[in-house]
Amino acid sequence: MSSSTLTERPAPPAAPRPDTAPRRRTRVLALPEARWAAAATVLFLIALPLQLTGAPAWAWGPLYALAYATGGWEPAWAGLGALREKTLDVDLLMIVAALGAAAVGQVMDGALLIVIFATSGALEALATARTADSVRGLLDLAPATATRLLPDGREETVPTGELAVGDTVLVRPGERIGADGRVLDGVSEVDQATITGEPLPVAKETGDEVFAGTLNGTGALRVTVDRDASDSVIARIVVMVEEASETKAPTQLFIEKVEQRYSIGMVAATLAVFAVPLALGAAFTGSLLRAMTFMIVASPCAVVLATMPPLLSAIANAGRHGVLVKSAVVMERLGQADAVALDKTGTLTEGTPRVSEIHPLSGSGLSADGLLALAAAAEHASEHPLGRAVVDAARARGLTPAAAEDFASVPGAGVTATVGGRVVAVGAPARLVNGRTDAASTEAAELAAALEQAGRTAALVEVDGVPVGVLGLADRLRPDAAATVAALTRLTGRAPVLLTGDNPRAAARVAAEVGIAEVRAGLLPREKVAAVREQEAAGRKVLVVGDGVNDAPALAAAHTGVAMGRAGSDLALETADAVVVRDELATVPAVVALSRRARSLVVQNLVIASVFISVLVVWDLVAALPLPLGVLGHEGSTVIVGLNGLRLLREAAWVRARAQGGS
Repeated sequence: MSSSTLTERPAPPAAPRPDTAPRRRTRVLALPEARWAAAATVLFLIALPLQLTGAPAWAWGPLYALAYATGGWEPAWAGLGALREKTLDVDLLMIVAALGAAAVGQVMDGALLIVIFATSGALEALATARTADSVRGLLDLAPATATRLLPDGREETVPTGELAVGDTVLVRPGERIGADGRVLDGVSEVDQATITGEPLPVAKETGDEVFAGTLNGTGALRVTVDRDASDSVIARIVVMVEEASETKAPTQLFIEKVEQRYSIGMVAATLAVFAVPLALGAAFTGSLLRAMTFMIVASPCAVVLATMPPLLSAIANAGRHGVLVKSAVVMERLGQADAVALDKTGTLTEGTPRVSEIHPLSGSGLSADGLLALAAAAEHASEHPLGRAVVDAARARGLTPAAAEDFASVPGAGVTATVGGRVVAVGAPARLVNGRTDAASTEAAELAAALEQAGRTAALVEVDGVPVGVLGLADRLRPDAAATVAALTRLTGRAPVLLTGDNPRAAARVAAEVGIAEVRAGLLPREKVAAVREQEAAGRKVLVVGDGVNDAPALAAAHTGVAMGRAGSDLALETADAVVVRDELATVPAVVALSRRARSLVVQNLVIASVFISVLVVWDLVAALPLPLGVLGHEGSTVIVGLNGLRLLREAAWVRARAQGGS
């Protein structure tokens, strides 16, 4: 007997799996926050060159004033609302700082602060709206109608929402299943990647459970409904995503964690600087000027710019290299992760099955190429993923399958076709061998058992009812999967855990190949969420990487969620905090390392800004700092921290992050 193990070739881009809901996307300008931010930005960009080229103040002054009004009224209103609740937030503080800058002639600086804050609010509103869109769109995975069978045998088409527990529905080939239930009659294969993430359709027969929204194969099924539509797995995924998004603890940027104390302290100190000298007999104008100088030098402009440029530069750099990080808060959180949970199908693997081993049986007279060509001829007309994998493997070896006739597909069993006058069958070994004890059948059963034990899917090839060989198929590992797991282990100090809805054997095979010890397989979406929350209850900040609808609840529940972009479902892409657009898994540890570099620059900038503020404040309190010098020192500190943060825009910053990520 000869056998062959296929040499892996570079894979073509993975086709999107059929687990995405129709897109319902809120347009950017449909959001009032986006319209106000856009107006403020346009006005600022018109006014700035006019000011810099020496145009008279009447030309650019009104434009800046409109930029203040359009971009600042919403954060000002929010800040006043917080003030009514007896709290000070950074929105109101920024508005006060912007108005203070304008009051002493620094109109452009104030307008820039307004534009930054308005744009940030618009991005946050857009992210919230897009997530809501994808959650609503998920419900479209379940069909709107179903065929209900009446007791007298007649059929009626009804909305799936009207199906009740105990009803019987007919699911024809190619239809989506309308309700959670159990198969009453029929045999088929169901693609349930939307629920479990399994890369291959699952054979279903009498007594097996099926889920709403999953796609039926070539057989017809009669299904008895055992859950209401509101309690189906797909509906519970929607609820879990919404609940996780609402209950996820709001994460703030570092400076915002101390904004209350700083805001109150600055306002109180400014009032004291004005009132105390005035009470001691100082001139009103002098006291006001000193207080205004104090407010300018103590305002958090430099502190805000100490925080934002490193994070925004890191976002821009990551974006150039195929990682979309959705906000500065997310960029900060990525570097905090100290535990990682990875999905299998579509994340560590490519998400599509490929032929990995070819085993002609002894006495068959076939070579590995001959067996593969024979199987490809029979599978040529098949739409099953395994059949396509066999045909693709033959083409990759330069084989031309012979013409086939009388093609037939039997759900759960395989295909048959007449090739060169012989009947060739390719399918599940257990169904084709069916208890036979001849030598060829015994050898085939042993080979199939060994392949399945190793986490492969076995396909038996028969000619005129006699086994001639066994093919092994597997979801191929991404080339950078093992290196990524090792890099994440080094970065977090803890090996990632594998969370998958696939079967335990396939999960164990992948885990062993990439170096993961802890594996949880056969998980439904709610069980993935439970696994994430279990780690977070132990005090860990979990980074979850996934791609499917079934991963979305875990992505929402995690400290930070990263979705694989090329084959990712809409829900996963919108729920995740960051998206790996080019599906390069190795960029995940790189962006974590980049986040940590950004956080270190934030700390550096905060130290620089704090030193400047402290020196200027003490100077103003002790020796009446001249206003122009105070403004110069304030602006100088702003420029220094801004330039320091922009260092992360350089290509060298990404190269360094890749090196730190071990990729």
